[in-house]
Amino acid sequence: MSPKRLLCAAALCLCFGGTGAFAQNAMPNATPKAASAASAAVSPAPDEASAADSGTSASPAASPSAAAPASPAAASPAPSVKSAAAAPMAGPVRNIVLVHGAFVDGSSWNGVVAKLQQKGYRVSSVQNPLTSLADDVAATRRVLARQEGPTILVGHSWGGVVITEAGANAPNVAGLVYVAAIAPDLHESTADLLKRGAPMPSGQDIAKDASDFLWLDRAKYRADLAADVPENLTRVLAAAQVPISAKAFGEVVSQVAWKEKPSWYVVTTKDRAVSPDVQRFMAERMGAKVVPIASSHLAPVSHADAIAGVIDRAAREWSRQQ
Repeated sequence: MSPKRLLCAAALCLCFGGTGAFAQNAMPNATPKAASAASAAVSPAPDEASAADSGTSASPAASPSAAAPASPAAASPAPSVKSAAAAPMAGPVRNIVLVHGAFVDGSSWNGVVAKLQQKGYRVSSVQNPLTSLADDVAATRRVLARQEGPTILVGHSWGGVVITEAGANAPNVAGLVYVAAIAPDLHESTADLLKRGAPMPSGQDIAKDASDFLWLDRAKYRADLAADVPENLTRVLAAAQVPISAKAFGEVVSQVAWKEKPSWYVVTTKDRAVSPDVQRFMAERMGAKVVPIASSHLAPVSHADAIAGVIDRAAREWSRQQ
């Protein structure tokens, strides 16, 4: 090949090589819009796909690549969109967890569950074994662990002790609602609090069996717990009552959720199981928002609509403050 042709060939190689280098060097200087378009063409990461499948939407802040030009630093893994979107306290309250008391089971919340579901909440009713405070707390925490997002935790009667312990340090518990419930302070028991008031009629109608479990006299069930509940229903409740371990009323809490969470308290003014005076003392001590209802102890059964309304109010008030 002649020297002239060799010179031409070299010039052509330099031209094509220079064009490729220019294209590569231009990428870091691409506009944000172009970088976003390029990012959109990339298949989602597994975490992002999971978030889409679960109906979770990623916030704009969770996608830094869409807001900044592409750069060599963008090659590092992006934060998980799913973990960012599933932050325990993000968004309004949509979850309600209900914890029952002694001598009933989770079905005592049935009327409240129906009302809350009509309002669009995702409701869960814990089934306490009533064998010990630790066992009931464990049962409640299992249900809490299944809630995605902020949750209102509700306790009735003995269930108040349970939520006081279980709700402490629980990142997804936004607030607490106590319904004629025991709300102990640190190292305080149910027995300690009941002693603050005059003996209640129901206390005289409780008997301990050979296994150290407490039962309420069926014949006194309606008068003591559910005077404003239809008699045919109280007969069913009495037949299905769940006894509670005698040791439970003497067990103390090691954590106090109401000291770190906003609280609401329903005082049942016609209660014959937990003194209304003791209820007011507990509510005032915790700084709860008090809602009095002229009800027997089983307000979740006799006043399901009103109790659901208090829980809805708690959820809405917490959500508005966020």
